[in-house]
Amino acid sequence: MPLNPTISKKEEVIFTPNENAKKLFQVIYREKNKPEEDSDEPKIKVSELISRLAFYYEKIRNSVDYKEEYLLRKNSILRNLKRQIVLEGSLKTVQAEEVAKNLLVELIRAGYLPNNKLPEAKISEIAAVIDKYLALKLLGLPEIATEKVRNKISRWIFILAAAEIEEKLDLNPVMQTAIGSLYELLSEHIALPENSVYKPDREIQIYLSIHRVFMKFDNDMLEFLLLKYYNAGWTKAGQPEIKYLADRLEVIKSEIDAQINHPLAAQLNKIVNRYAVYFTILNDVISDDPVGVYEGFKSDPKAFPRLIKKFTQKRYQQAKVKLRRAAARSIIYIFLTKMALAVVLEGPVILWLGEALNYNSLAINIIFPPLLLFFIVLFTRMPSDANTLKIIQGVEEIVFTEKERKEAIVLRQPLRRGRGVNAVFAVIYAVTFFITFGLVIYFLDKINFNFVSITIFLFFLTLVSFFSLRIRKVARAMYIVERRENIFSFIMDFFYVPIIEVGKWLNEKFSRFNFFVFVLDFIIEAPFKIFVDIAEEWTKYVKERKEEIM
Repeated sequence: MPLNPTISKKEEVIFTPNENAKKLFQVIYREKNKPEEDSDEPKIKVSELISRLAFYYEKIRNSVDYKEEYLLRKNSILRNLKRQIVLEGSLKTVQAEEVAKNLLVELIRAGYLPNNKLPEAKISEIAAVIDKYLALKLLGLPEIATEKVRNKISRWIFILAAAEIEEKLDLNPVMQTAIGSLYELLSEHIALPENSVYKPDREIQIYLSIHRVFMKFDNDMLEFLLLKYYNAGWTKAGQPEIKYLADRLEVIKSEIDAQINHPLAAQLNKIVNRYAVYFTILNDVISDDPVGVYEGFKSDPKAFPRLIKKFTQKRYQQAKVKLRRAAARSIIYIFLTKMALAVVLEGPVILWLGEALNYNSLAINIIFPPLLLFFIVLFTRMPSDANTLKIIQGVEEIVFTEKERKEAIVLRQPLRRGRGVNAVFAVIYAVTFFITFGLVIYFLDKINFNFVSITIFLFFLTLVSFFSLRIRKVARAMYIVERRENIFSFIMDFFYVPIIEVGKWLNEKFSRFNFFVFVLDFIIEAPFKIFVDIAEEWTKYVKERKEEIM
């Protein structure tokens, strides 16, 4: 079967790139051939030797607080702001310029930003952002009546500040152009039923879904996008705009939450995922050789589909590597934060209860979690040739005028079940829940597991199952062809979903009480950063003395 069914050996059709595709070619070419900046503007520079300490500390910190890799820098920014402003100062005494400088230096040390590349002017730019949110806290928090809501809004303001700083550190003209093209394409083709009450939210939901799926924004970043949507010009806000938002913080937060949890989000995410894959592969193809690819449209029409297939296969291989790395990180995280504690407790608790220690159950509880995750990763399949063909057709759809989509993508009206139906389904789900866990407990009891060992086994079974679902998303991200349902997968989902749901609940609850994160953030981090600062200054001093001698 040929890669592109529209091109035969007898006749080669030449297609015309559309305006959005041409714009993407131009931006990628311009960025690829942009000359290296060689200005005399002073740069933020840190000691390479001392930075290694901070870099390894950050690696250790991330191993005990599992987050997706693309969120690590933003989370580090949030952590840094909280430490500097809440733990080491007060709103009225904090110097934004000093906070910004320390923040950027620490991000460079931790490897999130390049050393000796960032201009010192960036400090003032980030300081302006910090000043704005400090003013928002000072003006807005006293207006909130209850302490509980005040604390919630205070945390939210920190989140918004971190999201805006992350945006300023990650301006990418290529991705911004791709987002604009993707939004234009989807807003033109996605339609709602005539009687839909969600028509006013269509554009903003498409925009949010693009950032959620294509840019992999978490809710923190999406909330910042919505803040800008509801407050035009917020990024350059002065005192009047800050005061206006401070008076409406609770209302804006409520409106943003409603958009984040919108009923259309799930449907839009599935549609955007397909087009996000198309644009990702297109970016890869163009970035490799913008001029050659563009000229190839006329000289060799068959070359483009071959290139799409080549870079799609590369993405599959990258997904395999990411899958294994995510599995390794998950195992390390579970072992350091959950397993070690449980295994340490299992023996003493059993002896305290006056029961005999079962070494078989202890061994199974140690070996089972990594082994289960290993087999889940081992049997995670990569996309098929049919998936690759769909990607080729999809990329051609977004590039060539002759292949552009003609029909609209009509969303379904979000399903609303009655209370009676929901009640029946809840009862069935509860029965499934008890059957699933009942069978596991029955089997464990048969092999002489006691109550403590059973509890620990279930704890790890649910957690590993939940983490396996998260890491398999890496492989599933490139899927266009949906998986066919069969009786086996139906039965597996029927019994496995309750286990995953319990794992999700446990992870959310225990992540709030992560002992290791508490120790690192509140006991070790602050003095460690002071030690690194002193070591940095000492190396500068020694270097100055050496230069004086020479």
